Amino acid sequence: MAPPCVFLLFGVLNRTRVYGRRRMSHVPNTLILSNHQSMIDSFPIAYYLFFPEKTFRPHLAPWNAAAAENFFKNPLFAWVFHQFKCIPVRRGRRDLRAMIRSASVLRTGTLTLFPEGTRSRNGKVGRGRAGAGMVILQNRPQVVPITLEGLDRVLPIGARLPRVGQRVSIYVGRPVPYDDLAAEGRSRKSAQQIVNRVMERIAFQQRVLRRLRRARA
Repeated sequence: MAPPCVFLLFGVLNRTRVYGRRRMSHVPNTLILSNHQSMIDSFPIAYYLFFPEKTFRPHLAPWNAAAAENFFKNPLFAWVFHQFKCIPVRRGRRDLRAMIRSASVLRTGTLTLFPEGTRSRNGKVGRGRAGAGMVILQNRPQVVPITLEGLDRVLPIGARLPRVGQRVSIYVGRPVPYDDLAAEGRSRKSAQQIVNRVMERIAFQQRVLRRLRRARA
């Protein structure tokens, strides 16, 4: 039931545009890194970048990292969000279990991470954390930068229900090269440098989206 609901919210009740969808390759060991604007960011990513292909090949649907304290509060929630292909992640510390699980899903599919670790309160792209870089150094995936724009207006922090009549944009960037940084070794410094590079790309794509929005206004 998720695809019709996502289409209703983002395709009918809100206006969503996707730029660069053809750059999204459906190959194993692909890591999507995106800015984080709302609690529902993973839904438009999964729908607009993987539907309708995942209808006939469900394994293409990306896995998503989700805060354990929000989405896995009890066994029922844990079961529901496991069906949505969510991996529980504990905030504020290195979660080895989540790292192992991430490596496992990347071997055969796609994983979405939000390196900022928390939602932006002003819509701007924030600083990414080294954890995503450690996943990259461990698995050496193809890294695809995704920029979301407008989701903070659809479901602002503190809101219980989504708003309608908003404009949402999704920008799919070209894979980010990082071999030069990975060659320096598997260290926290290298991990942070890789994440910084990806976040710079995501921020640049946000500026492009905002220019496009002003041009359409």
